[in-house]
Amino acid sequence: MAEVTSTKLNPESHLLLDQPLLRLPAELSRKNFKSAALHVEHDRKVLLGTLKATANDSLAGRKSASESLDSLDTMINRMRNLKRKMEGFHEEERTIHRQTRARLEHLHNLYRIPSLADVKYDEWSRVRLNRLLVDYLLRSGYGESAAALAKEKRIEDLVDLDIFVQCHRVEESLRGKSTHECLAWCSEHRELTRKTHSTLEFELRLQQYIELRRRGQLAEARHHAQRYITPDSETINPEVHRAAGLLAYPPETKVEPYKTMYSSSRWDFLSKLFVKTHHELFSLPGRPLMHIALSAGLSALKTPSCHSKYASSSSNASSTTTTVCPICSTELNELARNLRHVQHNKSSVEHDPMVLPNGRVYGRERLLEMSSKAGLEEGKVKDPTTSEVFDASQIRKVFIS
Repeated sequence: MAEVTSTKLNPESHLLLDQPLLRLPAELSRKNFKSAALHVEHDRKVLLGTLKATANDSLAGRKSASESLDSLDTMINRMRNLKRKMEGFHEEERTIHRQTRARLEHLHNLYRIPSLADVKYDEWSRVRLNRLLVDYLLRSGYGESAAALAKEKRIEDLVDLDIFVQCHRVEESLRGKSTHECLAWCSEHRELTRKTHSTLEFELRLQQYIELRRRGQLAEARHHAQRYITPDSETINPEVHRAAGLLAYPPETKVEPYKTMYSSSRWDFLSKLFVKTHHELFSLPGRPLMHIALSAGLSALKTPSCHSKYASSSSNASSTTTTVCPICSTELNELARNLRHVQHNKSSVEHDPMVLPNGRVYGRERLLEMSSKAGLEEGKVKDPTTSEVFDASQIRKVFIS
């Protein structure tokens, strides 16, 4: 019965890691619908206004028949352009629906697997591992490698290639000291960034202002500040005051905070702020999913003795025993050093537990057996972890309550 319980698959716990799999398509679908609605509403207002004006001018005799026909042709062309845009939005929506369907099917397959020992669970886990690898490559900027892996494993619909490629492109443009692509992104997502009270666009405009001041273009800097920075004085008052004070200090100043404002490290700050804003906007985790899964797995396997000075680890020269614990291996020992170990609700103990004078607990039968194999004289026992030797009379029985 215990074995069946331990191998029973709990899909809900597995899906905690896969929430972004469905959140992102939902966000993209909402964004696509709002963009389409904005285009329709804008063109509707323009067309109705143009149609009304043309009709009134024709009735009043202010326009000839040919001029009225030209106005109608212009409206028809505008409607054709709107149709082409709607076809693009429709195609994007179909792509989102296809990806959502594939992701739902992938998650539903987990509910069809009864046990962790089932071979289908291994197959499902390999697909998820490939997804995590693609996610890690995309976040690290290896877009081509990620695309090649996704294509090879046929999981293109289960990963978000385009979103991360666009994010990396804008991030790199900021590291290259250019604000144009990021400002275009802000303009496209202005409604959503305002709802989240993001300061990204303000920081970009502030950086443009700093660059104008750096080049000595004081008049242009003042005009830029009046247009883009001063309107935010009520919400970001301290930064606006600092921006005003920047006019009085040259780029080589040693006075803070103006020295920091002139520093090239602000570009790194902007790139990180963009990535943070981008991920929050699309409900993406701030860390790679691979890191989250690896941290959870290492913590689940880690025990208090894994980094003990007596633990059997390749990193501990004083180790006196051998072990098959993965956390004590060379590859994972240092990686898991700063992670916490989980608190297990269930534990397994020997049926005859005994405590040694050093406080360590072992089963009496196994302790005596190991001491005998170690060649100790009768009446002596050896701690298999610390190699300390004690008299058998010193060990005491443990009663678990």
